[in-house]
Amino acid sequence: MTQPAIFFEEVNERQGVFHRRAILMGAFAGLGMTALGGRLAYLQLFETQRYEKLATSNQFNFKLLPAPRGVIVDRNGAVLAANRPNFRLMVARDKDMDPEGTIKTLALFVPLDEVRQRRLLKDINSAPKRSPVQVMEDMSWEQFSAINVRAAELPGVTADMGEVRVYPHGGAFAHVIGYVAKVNKEDVDAAGPNPDPIMLHPSFRIGKQGVEKAFDLDLRGKPGAEKVEVDANGRQVREDPEGNIPSIPGKEIQLTLDLDVQLRAEEVFGVESGAAVVMDCRNGDILCMYSGPSFDANKFVRGLTGAEYRALAGYDHKPLFNKALTATYPPGSTFKTMVALAALEHGYNPATVHVCTGHWTFGRVWKCDAVHGAQDLKSAVATSCDIYFYQCALAIGPDKIAETARKFGLGEIFDIGIPGQKKGLVPDTAYKRRRFPKDPKWHPGETPSMGIGQGYTNLNPLQLCVMTARIANGQKALHPRLIRSIGGVEQKSGAAWGDLPVNREHLTFLREAMKAVTTVGTAARVADLGLGPVKMAGKTGTAQHYSYGGGRGVHGTAGAWALRDHAWFVAYAPFDDPKYAIAVLVEHGGFGAAAAAPRAREIMRTVLLKDPEVMQRVQSPTPLPDLPPEIQTEDGLPDAPAPIQAAAPAPGAPAA
Repeated sequence: MTQPAIFFEEVNERQGVFHRRAILMGAFAGLGMTALGGRLAYLQLFETQRYEKLATSNQFNFKLLPAPRGVIVDRNGAVLAANRPNFRLMVARDKDMDPEGTIKTLALFVPLDEVRQRRLLKDINSAPKRSPVQVMEDMSWEQFSAINVRAAELPGVTADMGEVRVYPHGGAFAHVIGYVAKVNKEDVDAAGPNPDPIMLHPSFRIGKQGVEKAFDLDLRGKPGAEKVEVDANGRQVREDPEGNIPSIPGKEIQLTLDLDVQLRAEEVFGVESGAAVVMDCRNGDILCMYSGPSFDANKFVRGLTGAEYRALAGYDHKPLFNKALTATYPPGSTFKTMVALAALEHGYNPATVHVCTGHWTFGRVWKCDAVHGAQDLKSAVATSCDIYFYQCALAIGPDKIAETARKFGLGEIFDIGIPGQKKGLVPDTAYKRRRFPKDPKWHPGETPSMGIGQGYTNLNPLQLCVMTARIANGQKALHPRLIRSIGGVEQKSGAAWGDLPVNREHLTFLREAMKAVTTVGTAARVADLGLGPVKMAGKTGTAQHYSYGGGRGVHGTAGAWALRDHAWFVAYAPFDDPKYAIAVLVEHGGFGAAAAAPRAREIMRTVLLKDPEVMQRVQSPTPLPDLPPEIQTEDGLPDAPAPIQAAAPAPGAPAA
């Protein structure tokens, strides 16, 4: 019988394979454990701070807080735009809340009509999760308390205190300062692909007009953040004030405007439509820039209803329109100052006489508003004789008039810091060729209209004020300055723009002619300031707006308001030591001397009465009359009176 054979070679081979595989797997496991240990050591030793921050960010969150918006003040520090606290109500969408039911509940405590509720529901549903939507601001204390008492029953509802922009003087500065309002889609799109996150904050407001818009980045400052602890769902659990990041307030903007002068302009205009601009003749500072009627900027901050906006936009006096900058008008007879100066600059003899009979024939009959008789250049400026300036303009031509007018800022846009200026038009033959290619020739019959500030000529009140200030200064090509300082940094002076390229003697002649306007000319009865030796020099203007037959009555003062003539008055004072210049427009006001000059006088009085040097002249004592020569001595003073001698007593009379 054969014995079984054991093959040890097969067993050894299987054990060898097992050992090799065990060793290989152990090596792989060891490498894995080594790598894992190394990674854990790296994370714990070298990445500690990073993951501590990430862990903290899961536990804590930062809520952006808008910085206090910078204040806007006048030249003397009076506040024109500031911030005040207000109670606001916000709702943030969360998974545990019913937006529609929440809005219905809130409507029991604060006024929310059906239209407002539907709009809020749409905003809440379209907003990102837990992103607050502002429901109401400027809540009363009772409303604020009622919401806070029921805070536990209203998930996602927050009632807290924030800041709102306020304009203490309503509409007096509305066109210059502008206003702030909620950020809309156009604002976000204009900010580029990476807008500032603060723009999405429900209480943030952005500048929409005037200084608020032009200097929005300076005024908004740098936002801060409030540190809060949140739960796993991102809901706020508690606040951590020690971790708050303080905001940096916006910069203060100081304007050159004067509060008292601006308020006086608003007062004298009343319900009339027009504008007034006052400049310092020495440095170009704008003391007043009023456009009326105006609007209350505070209402735009809160948000206008559709009916309120339609009422403002549909009013024929255009309260939303800045008539000092954006509107342009024919300047009328105020432009005769440039015609007279252009004539002098190009060799015209000021003694040249033209006889005014009330009408003049040149292709057609041209009229004047009076029969002035024989006039030279100076008297023609004083009486505003159209017949004289028809012929004076023809003698020098449109190109020379336009050249001189542009030296005085007419037809120019000035960098005053706020947008909205219209360039206007000072026409010349080149303009005619560009604008009317089918009839490019400048016809002689177009020049007389230009000579009296009509025809194609269109300017704004700021430009005419600059013109008057340069005439009064007599040397500097002044530029208007509205922004005095930004964050305490002084801005460029309006006198740092070089000299006027005109003959000083010709300017002296023109100033004397403007002085005659207020002493013996068209404004003699209405331009007296009532300030003793301090007098005003100026020029009236009445500009036809609609057509030659638009307004009825003398100077188009009757008939439909929109068809009447515009009233102008430009002036400077004191005429013997010019300090301030003014341009006043009364839209469809009729005769310049009757509508514009009295308003300019009242505004100029306010300006002068605030000037210490002028007040010293006004309050100076009246000089003593000259004494007869027989009682004067060598030093100019009378001798002291001789003592009275008692008369000798009569004989027999008792002694005194």
